[in-house]
Amino acid sequence: MKLGIIGLPNVGKSTLFNSLTKAGAESANYPFCTIDPNIGVVAVPDERLDVLGKMYNTKKIVPAVIEFVDIAGLVKGASKGEGLGNQFLANIREVDAIVHVVRCFENDNIVHVDGSIDPLRDIETINLELVFADLEVIERRIAKTVRTAKNDKKAAKELELLKKIKEFLEAGRLAKDFECADDEEETFFRTYDLLTAKPVIFAANVAEDDLADDGESNPGVAAVRAYAAENGCEVFVICAQIEQEIAELDDDEKGMFLEDLGLSEAGLDKLIKASYKLLGLMSYLTAGEPEVRAWTIKKGTKAPQAAGKIHTDFERGFIKAEVISYDELVENGSIAAAKEKGFVRQEGKEYVMQDGDVVLFKFNV
Repeated sequence: MKLGIIGLPNVGKSTLFNSLTKAGAESANYPFCTIDPNIGVVAVPDERLDVLGKMYNTKKIVPAVIEFVDIAGLVKGASKGEGLGNQFLANIREVDAIVHVVRCFENDNIVHVDGSIDPLRDIETINLELVFADLEVIERRIAKTVRTAKNDKKAAKELELLKKIKEFLEAGRLAKDFECADDEEETFFRTYDLLTAKPVIFAANVAEDDLADDGESNPGVAAVRAYAAENGCEVFVICAQIEQEIAELDDDEKGMFLEDLGLSEAGLDKLIKASYKLLGLMSYLTAGEPEVRAWTIKKGTKAPQAAGKIHTDFERGFIKAEVISYDELVENGSIAAAKEKGFVRQEGKEYVMQDGDVVLFKFNV
């Protein structure tokens, strides 16, 4: 899973990225300090892996991972090359979802590019730049498709779709709200890889004082939450500065620090939960002495396709899956005890995987 962190300059993007990845990306009180997209890979915290590791006396624990891309601050006119322009819009195209950092804190020492704090205005600014960038993609595709549409029915159908999308975007609407008429249009639509079609998680960046009540008393956060609810987005509240301090602590200190702040979890955990929920993801587990590992799949994935995440041969030669839920395995104390009591199930090709399934795939090629 790859998440792109975007927002206006000086909203806390690079500070958040540093805290998530401990990558030490340069952060400063001026726009465009992120000249190249910074990339960091973060392990998804999953206490189930440690429990299984002890149970199986395993040599190696491999968590699921998320890749974060810190993208330079966008400004008005980015789609036309303002600021650092289109190169950063291109970086956003490669991500599965967008983490849009929105400034909801006042601080006279940190300048705002538009001179005041207004989260909805900032969201609108970014959205418009992404819409303009998408329009450019669609217009180029129209110019290319017009040449073949006269003698090709498929191209003619695509041209009609492109014109509909262009009109939709020109009305200031986001591609994720566009409804395709049939599967063929859906197939065309996916190939355009439009920025405004990507799922969005809003990170409402607040001052430390607003953390304890999860931003409930912050009008900016309320505005972001209302916008997200209307537009099918996820929201989590963070204080990027505090997150950076948390990132420097070891696990014991981290727990105490969070407790002192009245927090039950760090921002990374909130973000991971929001991204898994938004993208419809979950993890299944494999366990043995050589390795305990988490595998990320979409909810609704059937056993052969889940096996294919490990190796294509597992999917091609799938025979069956030996499955037990994590909770049942832990209750029984070992896989041998669980088998003896009949908790380990034999599942076939139509089995839909569940979060926390501990699986051994049988295959033959």
